[in-house]
Amino acid sequence: MIDMEKNVGFLLAKAYQRACAIFKEMFEGYDLTTQQFGLLGFLWQEDGLSQAELSTRSQIDRTTMGGLIDRLEKEGLVQRLPHPKDRRAYQICLTEQGKAMKEELSPLAMKALARFTAPLTDQEVETLRQLLQKLRR
Repeated sequence: MIDMEKNVGFLLAKAYQRACAIFKEMFEGYDLTTQQFGLLGFLWQEDGLSQAELSTRSQIDRTTMGGLIDRLEKEGLVQRLPHPKDRRAYQICLTEQGKAMKEELSPLAMKALARFTAPLTDQEVETLRQLLQKLRR
């Protein structure tokens, strides 16, 4: 018989729900989902990625990625520009407003992460990170 309270899938789902609830609370007043914030995060690291590159890095399918980019574009945070090396593709580039959001949102994200991982030691957080990286492959 399965002990649901010890089931890895159940525990991961509940941890994800808690992380999302903390994110939602911390980012109240910003019209961003966790996926949209993640997309901005990838662009803050490397602006001008193509939709395909963003899809690969974030492991979000291209159709969903297109919708995320549409919403961020509508909010004035990103823009699609012709890709210099591929006529069929666009570069997804941060607008000035999108770039400026980094200074405002990064501290909130760090606070949300600290709150989520508060019950763990630094070593446990690092172990968790390594285990999750193994599982996402």
